[in-house]
Amino acid sequence: MTEFKRISPEQAQSLRSEGGVIVDIRDPNSFANGHVTGSTHLDNQSLPDFIATADLDQPLIVVCYHGNSSQSAAAYLVGQGFSDVYSLDGGFELWRQAFPQETEQGDPA
Repeated sequence: MTEFKRISPEQAQSLRSEGGVIVDIRDPNSFANGHVTGSTHLDNQSLPDFIATADLDQPLIVVCYHGNSSQSAAAYLVGQGFSDVYSLDGGFELWRQAFPQETEQGDPA
């Protein structure tokens, strides 16, 4: 895979159940107020460590607010060597509507 793919919340949920990793690129306050259960918050400070320790072949789903910024981030991660990258269409807002039981609150780790 040389490009990222855009996927729906339902497709992301399916990938997640098969071991896909969800990363959230929104600001820390937005992440703390609600995010996909089990997702990892990524920002400029945590990105290098994440890339250094991640399985580059594991499916990676990028989440932002509405599905726009995640496309740029997904393209960047493909350029960093990740082979199976997805951008969540509709972002966290659509995820929250589709899977309200699969969201949680809390500060980034």
